[in-house]
Amino acid sequence: MVMPIANRFRIVEGAVVVALALGGAYAGDATSPPTHPSDIVLSASEHQAAEAFESRVRNYRTLQRKLEATLPKLPKRATPAQVDENQRALGELIRTARAGAKQGELLTPDMQALVKRILAVVLGGTDGKNIKASIMDENPGVPTLSVNDRYPDAIPLSTMPPQVLKALPKLEEDLEYRFVGERLVLMDAHAHIIVDFTDDVLP
Repeated sequence: MVMPIANRFRIVEGAVVVALALGGAYAGDATSPPTHPSDIVLSASEHQAAEAFESRVRNYRTLQRKLEATLPKLPKRATPAQVDENQRALGELIRTARAGAKQGELLTPDMQALVKRILAVVLGGTDGKNIKASIMDENPGVPTLSVNDRYPDAIPLSTMPPQVLKALPKLEEDLEYRFVGERLVLMDAHAHIIVDFTDDVLP
C-alpha cells in the first residue's frame, strides 16, 4: 500500500520537506543541502515532480494487474519452473502493451534531477561513504539498458540502503528501485523487467 505523499512530505515556511532517518535537524533552504540532514527540503516544483511520478507508477501498476489477470492463476504450491513461466509470460504481455515505452517516461527529467539531489544529500552525510560503498558492492555495471528488457538473470540485484529507500518516493507493490552501475532502475520485480531507469545519478 502506497503512503499518500501528503503524509510523507511536510511544509516548512512554504517549502516541502521529506523526512530522513539520518539524525540531526535541518531547517535550511532547498539550495544548500546540510552535511548532517534529517530533512531534505523540496521546492514546490520538486514536490509536484514526486507526486506526478507516484501517479505514473500507480498507472503502471494498474496496467500490470490488468495484464496479470489474463494469465492462468498459479497453484498455491507452484514450482520454481511454474513461477518462472508465469513471470516471463507477464513480462511479454507488458512489453507488448508498452511497446512504445522509452527511457524517461516514468522517471522524467525533473524526477531524475530530484533523485540526483536526494542522493547527493544522503551520500553527503557523515555515513555517506559507507552508504555508497554498500550500493557499489556487487553492483553490476552493464553497457546498455533498455526499457521493457528483462532484468539480466546473470547479474545480482544491488543493495538498496534503507537511508536511500526512505528518501526516495515510495513505490507500489511489485516495484523496486535498484542500482545498475550509477543508474537507478525502476524494476518490476514480479515480471522481472526494467520499467524505466535514470541517467547517472550517483554523486
